[in-house]
Amino acid sequence: MIEIAGGEWRAGLLPTRGGALARLSHAREDVLVPLPEGADPNDSWAGAFVMLPWTNRLDEGRLPHPGGVAHFPCNRVAERTALHGLSREHAWEVESTGADRAVLVQRIDAAPYLYVARMELRLGAAFHLALTVTNDGAEGMPFGSGWHPFFVRPAGTRIAFRASGMIERDIRNLPVGLAASDGLEGGEEAFAGLDTHYTGWDGTLRLDLGARAFAMAGEGAWSRNLQVFAPRGAGVICAEPVSHVPDVANRPDFAPFGDMRHLPRGAAVTGSVSLLAVT
Repeated sequence: MIEIAGGEWRAGLLPTRGGALARLSHAREDVLVPLPEGADPNDSWAGAFVMLPWTNRLDEGRLPHPGGVAHFPCNRVAERTALHGLSREHAWEVESTGADRAVLVQRIDAAPYLYVARMELRLGAAFHLALTVTNDGAEGMPFGSGWHPFFVRPAGTRIAFRASGMIERDIRNLPVGLAASDGLEGGEEAFAGLDTHYTGWDGTLRLDLGARAFAMAGEGAWSRNLQVFAPRGAGVICAEPVSHVPDVANRPDFAPFGDMRHLPRGAAVTGSVSLLAVT
């Protein structure tokens, strides 16, 4: 594990386990649910991981691309969907580390994808994570990315953000429609039970974790779409800045509300997120 610290922030990073964050704290209090020692970050509601080269679900693991249609394994078997991409399942190389900073790099060759990803984590006055992906493969390959944190959810947790739309979903959690939405503001009564995608997000969010409050800001590819996951009775809430609507590769009618980025060979796209303690 790589441990870094800056300001009142502390983080533990697992390069060999998909580059996952095992823990993140501020002022000695957990912000993310700590990943138990030895636990699989891809099978735990804890820590955080990056999603790449798609986020959320692909119906039947199907991905149309310039050379045809790829079929990825469905890791959400009951729903028959491929969830959260490839990068979290592979190790990352450590490019550099410092007391308050870590840079990881990952090279993926999984046809039809061929890409290089670079993740930079910095701690100081704020927590900051940036993810850049460069397409080294075919022209026009579709790319999506995002960050999936499992925030602690003590009594008094509240969330507030603005958006313009909300994706309606079917029993398999795949998009079927778009409804108007101003976003969310409230506690358990507002968010419990959600696994919902919001479009037209303004890129900012306030999350009150009991007596503590944080401002989230998404930038670049992560500034317009947000997924909120807060299962009933669970001690987690996820506010996920992402680049596109779930399964948009197979549902082009939803592309105006958040499409994947179709990158030429050699092109790159960056998404970033920051967390700042507020009063």
